[in-house]
Amino acid sequence: MSISQTSPLLSGDVSRRDFLAVSGGLSFAVVLGAGLSAADSALAQANEAGLKPNVWVTIGTDDSVVVMIPTGEMGQGTTTALPLILAEELDADWSKVRIELAPPNPRVYGNPHPLLNGGQASLASIAIPGYFTPLRMAGAQARRVLMDAAAAKWGVPVTDLSTDTGRVIHASSGQRLSYGEIAKFATLPAELPKITVAELKKPEQYKLIGRAEIARTDLLSKVTGQAKYGIDMMVPDMVYATVLESPVEGCRPDFVNTAEAMAVPGVIQVIPMPFGVAVLANTVEATRAARNVLKPKVTWTIVGVVGATHDSDKAKEEYARNGRAADAKPMTAYKKGEAADALASAAKVIEASYWTEYTAHAQLEPMNCVARVAADSQSAEVWVGTQAPVLVTLAAAGVLKTTPDKIRVNQMLMGGGFGRRITPDIVGQAVAIANVSKKTVKLILTREDDMAASRPRPMTHQILKAGLDAQGKLVGWRHRIVAENVDAVAAPPRFAATGGKDYIGWQGSDLPHYDIPNWMSEGVREIRGMRVHAFRGIGAGHNKFAIECFLDEVAQARQMDPLAMRLELTQNDARAKAVLEAVAVMSDWKKKRRGRALGLAFADYHGTVAAGVAEVSLNRKTGQIKVHNYWTAADPGLVIQPESVLGQLEGAAVWGLSVALLEELTIKGGAVQQSNFNDYPVLRMSDMPEIHTQIVNSGAAPTGMGEIGVGPVAPAIANALAQLTGKRIRELPMSPARVKKALA
Repeated sequence: MSISQTSPLLSGDVSRRDFLAVSGGLSFAVVLGAGLSAADSALAQANEAGLKPNVWVTIGTDDSVVVMIPTGEMGQGTTTALPLILAEELDADWSKVRIELAPPNPRVYGNPHPLLNGGQASLASIAIPGYFTPLRMAGAQARRVLMDAAAAKWGVPVTDLSTDTGRVIHASSGQRLSYGEIAKFATLPAELPKITVAELKKPEQYKLIGRAEIARTDLLSKVTGQAKYGIDMMVPDMVYATVLESPVEGCRPDFVNTAEAMAVPGVIQVIPMPFGVAVLANTVEATRAARNVLKPKVTWTIVGVVGATHDSDKAKEEYARNGRAADAKPMTAYKKGEAADALASAAKVIEASYWTEYTAHAQLEPMNCVARVAADSQSAEVWVGTQAPVLVTLAAAGVLKTTPDKIRVNQMLMGGGFGRRITPDIVGQAVAIANVSKKTVKLILTREDDMAASRPRPMTHQILKAGLDAQGKLVGWRHRIVAENVDAVAAPPRFAATGGKDYIGWQGSDLPHYDIPNWMSEGVREIRGMRVHAFRGIGAGHNKFAIECFLDEVAQARQMDPLAMRLELTQNDARAKAVLEAVAVMSDWKKKRRGRALGLAFADYHGTVAAGVAEVSLNRKTGQIKVHNYWTAADPGLVIQPESVLGQLEGAAVWGLSVALLEELTIKGGAVQQSNFNDYPVLRMSDMPEIHTQIVNSGAAPTGMGEIGVGPVAPAIANALAQLTGKRIRELPMSPARVKKALA
């Protein structure tokens, strides 16, 4: 049996245009909206199950405290830190606190952080800073409701009462009531009590926040294997599916020879779809066997596909030329003062160019989703690990041409997200397959198709110039980033609203902590048809590499120690200076190492600051870099969970090391050439250095931890290598071949 692109299976239920409109083109930016309104207090209730004083918490008659969590869990620890914040103000007994993942409802559970402005998603390290005050207010409000109820029962002024570890206490009479006991008789007031920020606890009053001995809520289930990730989900009557993904973004199957695939035992259907060819079977093994048989039997149409001619190696010459062309039309990302004038009048100008390659998220758990569509195709239920549950409802509703309220989302744990699980493409695919096949479908991509469908960090070419005055002071700085626009793909509404800027791709190219009077960063857009997307570290992951390496080149031109120059540049920024000084002490910066060298880098990310030092050696024969030690110090403001903060620093260091030394996607004819971990290597245990971490406490408000640790890693390694060899590596990854070329 053969199926052409005119098959009713392809054109009758979901068109390519419809699918891309509601799935591939969705972004977290579309969920921007208002925060929690006063009307939402109607969701508060009191009933036999317990007392729900507001939308965030329910007090059970058994003394349990259930806190709603608006974000997903992918290892960052928010399902512990967020309830801990509320429990602190509630004065709850932490041993009785449980969590429940909130439904996708940004009007109620949206993050007020300026980046999301009321959207509901797990991204950009903004869960803690965004929800910190709302959760404290909710906890304090619930505590007041409990105290008011106890005061009314005892007939005493509420001002005579206090709380401690899940109890309301009347000290003068010795009376005590647990929160669960109060929940049995309490009724909610007509209007919930108003809480002001001034009424909230001061840091010196905290009993839960900052306690290192409090373990993560997800730890036991993960250690015992009881944790349920999306890939673990089983529902009755489901069948398995996989998709032979389109090799190039925008192309579709033209001709499909299904005969051999259908002959594989257990295979139920082979269905051409706008995004590839779906295989349905009774077992996972059958889907994979049929997919492998099918692959050489499919031809693809690339007519009108933008990326069909893209070659990442050949494009480098064009990127370099376009970045300097007179008609480049750069857009300003960030600026201070007048960089052009400062450079024009500088006594000395230094210039260098840097490259970073495409990189994949390569999350351990491949993309997957379980979808069940109603017989009338007007509603659906999905089980998925996602960073953006609201986008899940929009994607599924768009495929079915229904409304988001008809989509039920069951949020699962994520086996790695790093930005990949923001895009709901897997949900759109699963719902489309379930709707066409009229079956409950568990879609699991093979590693090869997961890699083929990558949403990579973009390839970048970066041109930097620095101007020194007659005394050697850094007076001017210009940074030009030549790359595809990530916002254009991942956040189209913001891209349109900003006139074509790229918040994601340009992030981290500003210099808020360095005392440089005139600086500017700008972007030149390349259009290559790739599905570039947010990646752990966002733009700072590649931009800080160029900035911090180039800063070492400036230090060399000034004949200054790299640490001394950074301390000079941060002399008026106490937090930045403190992390630099801390990591210098940690690493014993001035100590000479035989056959090894140290490199330093600084990074900032949404208000968090960090510095890193790498100790490296080099096998000159093979070009292999060995990182022996990596020290990092960070100031994330108020620390909710110290162990999670340190864990995030360590995990980010591992991620940064892997991207710096190994990870690279190459593109030929618009298609990703790598297929699995055999040709897309990631850091191995044998390559791990000793990682040393330290929290620097400035007393600032919490600012987030998930991304910051990535920024300093690659430039610290490159700077150490330059100290060791006298040669500068200006490209990521710093593969053995590139190192040998630079040394030659």
